[in-house]
Amino acid sequence: MLAWQIMTTSSRLPGFYNKTQSERLQAIGEQAGLTPEELAAFSAGLSPDGADHMIENVVCLYSLPFGIATNFRVNNKEVLVPMVIEEPSVVAGASLAARLAREGGGYVASSDEPVMIAQMQILDLVNPHAARLALLAHKARILEFVATTDPVIIKLGGGPRDIDVRLIEDSPIGPMVVLHLLYDCRDAMGANTVNTAAEALRPMVEEITGGRVALRILSNLADHRLARATCAIPASALAFDQFDGEDVRDRIIEAYAFAAADPYRAATHNKGIMNGVDAVVIVTGNDWRAIEAGAHAYAARSGRYTSLSQWGKDSKGNLVGTLEMPMAVGIVGGATKVHPTARLALKIMSIQSARELAEVIVSVGLAQNFAAIRALATEGIQRGHMSLHARQLAMAAGATGDLIEQISAQMVREKQVRLDRAQALVEEIKSYLPEES
Repeated sequence: MLAWQIMTTSSRLPGFYNKTQSERLQAIGEQAGLTPEELAAFSAGLSPDGADHMIENVVCLYSLPFGIATNFRVNNKEVLVPMVIEEPSVVAGASLAARLAREGGGYVASSDEPVMIAQMQILDLVNPHAARLALLAHKARILEFVATTDPVIIKLGGGPRDIDVRLIEDSPIGPMVVLHLLYDCRDAMGANTVNTAAEALRPMVEEITGGRVALRILSNLADHRLARATCAIPASALAFDQFDGEDVRDRIIEAYAFAAADPYRAATHNKGIMNGVDAVVIVTGNDWRAIEAGAHAYAARSGRYTSLSQWGKDSKGNLVGTLEMPMAVGIVGGATKVHPTARLALKIMSIQSARELAEVIVSVGLAQNFAAIRALATEGIQRGHMSLHARQLAMAAGATGDLIEQISAQMVREKQVRLDRAQALVEEIKSYLPEES
């Protein structure tokens, strides 16, 4: 666990949901100490020219909603969490979960050193077993050479840490040896660093083994770079409406058991976790596809796909949740530094290192998982989700201004949250309105 600077402000912002967009932005600016120029950057965002330098064949920008999850306390630090996502209920769900988790002290998170894996595939070997042993015998030489490939990382305290050599005896093309280079990337995600190191190492590996190095690429199953979070929520905090707190706790544990035992349920259960994780990964300019790939591979590491999280109760009757998963994120390099809003997101969270960011993200994943299975196990997922979905349908049907709320509320009352119903209501209401002259 890292020692974080404690914020003097609070992530508890009662009534934040009811404020206007400008009032919310002003409140976040005050909490995070943003300058007027930084606040203005939220409106400007990424420029078309900036986008043209990030990817190929740019024709325009594509926008997604940028929201703030409130109430988070991670390792005793108050954290306002920016999230970029198009799905309704996610930001609200994470905020609710974080508020309930505060009753038990918030989230306790930790993370491993930021060690990534570069894989080198070695083929055309006369004796694969001998090649594996030769690589292990030359470990010191290999690590010494790799340390010369990125002097900046070395100065920052990172660099090569170890090697692992695997023999795959049965593949579609026969046996192969796979060299894993374990590399500490510090505050970078590390893809460019480890790929460069693997490319540079190729001639030496071929000389040591007598084989041919084919692929040289990082692995997104970053199982040396795990982040984990836990929370304990008193049963009394779980009670709402007609639901008793202990009943809610037990229903959540039952929902987890389903995901732990059944891969069909686990896929959707873990998707709920990734709703929270991806939203923070995206807003900070990190690679959400890499995080997704690593998460689902890690969920299947036993040979059977299962839940990434675990839920149970402790001796005091508290609901206890834990989540552990690969979390290869960075705060330097790539879009994280290029995208102006990504930089502001890091400032809002007061992030000082890649490990801090990983610990916040895994806490948000656990929070979102709780919110989803709590809804599923009690009132059903549709109740809260449908009101927000109804607004989207009303807009899609052509409603504007006050009509959006009017039509969405009508569909929720009728329990007919569908596009065709939204379109019918739009036409019905417009028929009563005076025609513009």
